[in-house]
Amino acid sequence: MDDINKNSELNSELNFVFKYLIKLGVSKSDAEDLVQETAYKYLLYYDSIKTSKIRSWLIRVALNDYYDQCRMQKRFQLNFNEIFLEADEVENPENIFLEKERNEGLSIALSRLKPYFKELLLLKYQSGLSYEEISTLLDKSVNSIKTNLFRARKKLEKIYKEANYER
Repeated sequence: MDDINKNSELNSELNFVFKYLIKLGVSKSDAEDLVQETAYKYLLYYDSIKTSKIRSWLIRVALNDYYDQCRMQKRFQLNFNEIFLEADEVENPENIFLEKERNEGLSIALSRLKPYFKELLLLKYQSGLSYEEISTLLDKSVNSIKTNLFRARKKLEKIYKEANYER
């Protein structure tokens, strides 16, 4: 019974990692491959991972694998087109169109940020992680995370405003 609980917990954590990778802009097939590789590495090293840090470990391994893959291919492929608009609620067409337009502008602005800033913003606001969880995940101090998140928000705001004034 204990193994079943551990397997369901691992599946839950891997689903979280998959959703995070998709929100980060990784293609679905690449995200599936990364999660599978991450699960394999977890099974190899599970006895040396602290149970309180499983999610952080899984996300960090998946991101490192993705960055390694991008370096080998010498490109970053991020597609934010489908990320932000979800059709959970039925709204009128005008609101859907306006929301999609705002999200496209935000996606463009996010794609112009440094990858580290983009990662911080997505961890904080899309994944809902606390400063402490992000600092543990990225192995940085909480103050460093707060400072860099502030800078990332300011840079995103500047890019977003510039893009909207150009239209």
